[in-house]
Amino acid sequence: MSHPSKDIISSKGRELAGKKIALLVTSSVASFKAPEIARELMRYGADVYAVISPSTEKMIGADLIEWATGNPVVTHLTGKLEHIALGGKSEGHADLVLVAPATANTIGKLASGIDDTPVTTVAATAIGSRIPVMIAPAMHEPLYDHPIVQENISRLKKIGVEFIEPEVLEGKAKIASTEKIVRLVIARLSGHQSRDLEGRQVLVTAGPTIEHIDPIRVVTNRSSGKMGVAIAEEVASRGAETTLILGPGTVNPPSNIKTIRVESTSELLEAVLGELKGTAPDLVFAAGAPTDYRPVTVAPKKIKTREKPQINLELRATPKILEEIRRASPKTFLVAFKTEHKVSNEELIDEAFKIIHEKNADLVAANDVGLEGVGFQADTNELYVVDGRKKVVHIPLAVKREVARQLVDLAVKRMRD
Repeated sequence: MSHPSKDIISSKGRELAGKKIALLVTSSVASFKAPEIARELMRYGADVYAVISPSTEKMIGADLIEWATGNPVVTHLTGKLEHIALGGKSEGHADLVLVAPATANTIGKLASGIDDTPVTTVAATAIGSRIPVMIAPAMHEPLYDHPIVQENISRLKKIGVEFIEPEVLEGKAKIASTEKIVRLVIARLSGHQSRDLEGRQVLVTAGPTIEHIDPIRVVTNRSSGKMGVAIAEEVASRGAETTLILGPGTVNPPSNIKTIRVESTSELLEAVLGELKGTAPDLVFAAGAPTDYRPVTVAPKKIKTREKPQINLELRATPKILEEIRRASPKTFLVAFKTEHKVSNEELIDEAFKIIHEKNADLVAANDVGLEGVGFQADTNELYVVDGRKKVVHIPLAVKREVARQLVDLAVKRMRD
């Protein structure tokens, strides 16, 4: 009989259906996030088996983790050879080992080949078996910045271990969000581990721009930058030398990707042209959402509403970034984006084809942000991708990293045609 806790499996999607994930939980304070991580992995189809250290058991207990996963928890190694069953080459081993959270101590042990707890033994066995291993660090910022800890992280990366970068806040390297961990696990297990962009230069724009009305108020849009960041992470994982130009959205840039922060559309244009005039990129994903209009005049001081309860705002069009990209670098493969709101699929696709011809783009990825879970500020997206040959490819609703993977696949294939 299936454990009742497994009733949530595939409730959000099937991206991880049939996948067995070993969740290794160390004794970081962030271990309280482990049940949430396990449950979210399950919602995308995964079967999760947890391994905890004795210290972790003291902090959160095995019963909570068993409730979360619906599977027995490995708290110590026995004659059943749990480390081989999960991390070895035996039948039924895990498809991926996720250490979340990972302390500096555990990272150091793995980098030195030390396996003295169930967590380190399963992880070490998986590394030796060439099973994908992902690590989500969580610790105080001084520990994370310690030169030896960073050296240990580099050593593990060199042997193929993937790190899910923490969010540095309040003096702590906090474990990445559950959403980020899950989408990166989905990307890793998507079956696509190609380095097909090795040696390629890729430029990605992401997020909105803002245009000031006065020093306080701005004209902008609802873009968060999440789609562009997902694309940047995807191309970087495939070997591309990646530059991300990111507007003032709600998403933090990946720490391992060169990022240029901008605010206004003119700053975005200047940054883009600067990159194009340097080493012209092979591929540009113009996923940014520059504001289309800016005020003709900007008040030097905050406008007082009690003095001016009504103002007339005259707006002027901002520069067209796509036109400038094509003019500055005609040979660069250009993937443009088109956003509409509550239109038919036919109209959405027609608008995308117009961008192909008007802006001389190679591909256009179009979405309708009027649909639930699509586009702006959502963690998911749905795209219709068109090219100059009047071919349309539908990328169904999925987490943005998975959408990014499929979009990059299309771009790489089209570049080779």
